[in-house]
Amino acid sequence: MGPHYLDRLFKPNAIAVFGASERPGSLGERVFRNLIEGGFEGDLYPINPKRETVQERTAYPDLDGIHETVDMAVVATPAASVPAIIRHCGENGVRVAVVLSAGFGEGDGRGRDLQEDLEEEARRYGVRIVGPNCLGVMRPCLGLNATFSMNIGLEGDLALVSQSGALCTAILDWAEARGVGFSAMVSVGDAVDVGFGDLLDFLALDPKTRSILLYVEGVQDSRRFLSGLRAAARMKPVIVVKAGRHEAGSRAAVSHTGALVGGDDVFDAALRRAGAVRAETIDELFSAAQILSSGYRARGTRLGILTNGGGPGVMATDRASELGLELPPPAEKTATALDEQLPGHWSHGNPVDILGDASGERYAAAVESYLADPDIDGLLVMLTPQAMTEPLASARAVTAAAEANRRKPVLACWMGEAHVQPAWEHFAEHQVPYFPTPEASVQGFAYLAHYHRNQELLLQVPEPASREDAPDAEGARLIIEGALAEGRRTLGITESKAILRAFGIPVQSTTLARSANEALITAESVGFPVAMKIASAGITHKSDVGGVRLNIDSAAAVRSAYNEMTAEAARRVPEARIDGVTIEPMFARRNGRELMIGVIRDPVFGPVISFGAGGTAVEIHRDRAVALPPLNGYIIRDLIERTRARRMLDEFRDRPPVDRAALEHALGRISELVCELPWVREMDINPLIADEEGVIAVDARIVVEHPAPALTPYGHMAIHPYPGELTEHWQLPDGTDVTIRPIRPEDAEMEQAFVHNLSEQSRYFRFMETLQELSPEMLVRFTQIDYDREMAFVAVTDDGQGGELELGVTRYALGPDGDTGEFAVVVADEWRRRGLGARLLTILMQTARARGLRALEGEVLSANTGMLGLARSLGFTVRNTDDPELKRVTRLLGGSH
Repeated sequence: MGPHYLDRLFKPNAIAVFGASERPGSLGERVFRNLIEGGFEGDLYPINPKRETVQERTAYPDLDGIHETVDMAVVATPAASVPAIIRHCGENGVRVAVVLSAGFGEGDGRGRDLQEDLEEEARRYGVRIVGPNCLGVMRPCLGLNATFSMNIGLEGDLALVSQSGALCTAILDWAEARGVGFSAMVSVGDAVDVGFGDLLDFLALDPKTRSILLYVEGVQDSRRFLSGLRAAARMKPVIVVKAGRHEAGSRAAVSHTGALVGGDDVFDAALRRAGAVRAETIDELFSAAQILSSGYRARGTRLGILTNGGGPGVMATDRASELGLELPPPAEKTATALDEQLPGHWSHGNPVDILGDASGERYAAAVESYLADPDIDGLLVMLTPQAMTEPLASARAVTAAAEANRRKPVLACWMGEAHVQPAWEHFAEHQVPYFPTPEASVQGFAYLAHYHRNQELLLQVPEPASREDAPDAEGARLIIEGALAEGRRTLGITESKAILRAFGIPVQSTTLARSANEALITAESVGFPVAMKIASAGITHKSDVGGVRLNIDSAAAVRSAYNEMTAEAARRVPEARIDGVTIEPMFARRNGRELMIGVIRDPVFGPVISFGAGGTAVEIHRDRAVALPPLNGYIIRDLIERTRARRMLDEFRDRPPVDRAALEHALGRISELVCELPWVREMDINPLIADEEGVIAVDARIVVEHPAPALTPYGHMAIHPYPGELTEHWQLPDGTDVTIRPIRPEDAEMEQAFVHNLSEQSRYFRFMETLQELSPEMLVRFTQIDYDREMAFVAVTDDGQGGELELGVTRYALGPDGDTGEFAVVVADEWRRRGLGARLLTILMQTARARGLRALEGEVLSANTGMLGLARSLGFTVRNTDDPELKRVTRLLGGSH
């Protein structure tokens, strides 16, 4: 692959500043002064037709007078002049512009017209735009400060990307006072072009960046945002602060950035699936970055607390409970060891109170014993400076014990200030995370625990149902299109249940009766007792209008109930059309638990699945957790465990546990439903009754609409499912059976072995450098793809030991223009000249064409005659480049976005 398209933004050799000035207080004066005073070592060209010099630098009326390559333009001129400047940049080969100017996209119409003109010129000339209405860009390691901020970004390894320029200045000021440095800082402003996804894509592979901090007010392109976020979070910690957590804040965020703001719990669900961690404040942002960058990792949520004071232990316990952390009691073996080391009146629980007179030796012994406890995933050690306390000696003891057992994280909370300052310095020197308060300490461990959980979610690649268990998606689609053709958006209960049944979800049989006599006949047919419910698309909550009658056990009662229910519903909701009532046998399972499964269409992230307690009091209980589809077993179990309803699924009193497998299967089927039916806008299954015999949907409601046109499959979803439908079975000329399928994260070990076993020449031809094996970062990048901007196919065969042997691999990554893919293909040396390379590349081209790509292109070493011959045989054109050792190969596909 060639250099990243944002290299010129982060590694420019020459910058032109349009609007550079000497007028005090002006935008152009401040940004040009910052570039000079920042120590940028590249060339700076002030563009100002009214002056011969600007701040003692030769000024130019435009780019035509500069006879050198300009990598980046910084624009600080009135909005009306900017589109023409972008056109001028494009004509002179400038491919990146940072537009500081405001006045675009605003309410009077003129701003919107200017923004459209700006975007059109940028597209026409291939100029990538940061902004407009942004603070600018910093790259401290280059002395690059292309902002109008009064603050200086210190050099460090944190990257900051923010939608708010004002917040950038506040964070820079906060960080400067604390000596916190940055690898990069980007204010995206209105983000008409370069957004979070693009920047995360670059920062994921930036060697200067160790952790990434995001300030998000809203997301404009959820697929692009999550794609970049997932790519970055695979490589390094990403911590996000999201504004607009509450309704008033959301309204302010929309007015500020113009970006859509979805539900806050949905945003949380998106971050979980992306492997990122959320912080609530700027302090927490840096705290999370500090502890996640330390290299410490926790394998779960079980925290052990060790303290010399009961009060701080209680405070830590309260915060742990709020954050959903577990505080298991010491294991039997641990308790025995602590009994031998501690005074007899130690707390005998978690927190472990080792008492106020604890010495360094007591701390060391207790930490060593507690770290060996198999029931904890991390340890928080606390100290309050009391009369006999030795803060520094105890800190040294804890550090030594922690270094002897690096498998679990050890966090320190030495409370106070003056007496514990030397201990803080000791912890910092030995890279033990330390905090001044119990709450901050527990929050620090929560970041580690949540990061591990979210990284596990990131690795999940749900696959579609097997062909043997495939749903009847076509039948469901016909039901929906029939309703839409009649002008109806809310499906009747019988239609809703038919769609659920088409996807293999057990439902309670329901029959519609349009008269009292029909109700009577139906009730006699299904058998008493029956449940009767009002049938009306205009009534969501039937119970609220007297529209539910249960345990009706006689013919006379059926007719009476029909007349009463329809009359009452008509009186209470006169505008609703009453279709009649539905009749179903009373569902009587004494051990049943009422649950709810729902689907909503978030304005940003698309379909979202919710799960929780059901029944008529669902709004009161407000017990729900949400997840972005597609789901698999791991994600479904995580979803269930995040609800209070999980507790009633297990055995309690005289009730046996519910059939968890049946519940998980139903949630998996709902995931398939929303993946395959983009018409579904809302759905409620309430109640879904679960017991030891399985689950059954008793009531259901589905709202549909015509979906927006999608250029690619699953375009209505923020996360692309695993494209199992692209799997192909093939046979080599010698009869070897080969499966060609999209790559999976679990292929990492196989991919590493494949590259390792290539000949030295083959590795050099593929990577254009001397390489023995893939680095961990490369391995993650190659096997954990999003199937949207990237696609990779592996050819595998049976290895004779119950596993798979990789024979070849091909891939493309979407280019910055959005309709060209850069490709690569390699086949194991001993499997060449059997047609495998051609087959892999043909499948790649077919997939790229189906997804709307216009062309595939790549660079091939001139010495790689085999690859050049393969390319020519498949219709690629081969052209020379400026480098005589490289050829550029291109294949037009005929697609277009």
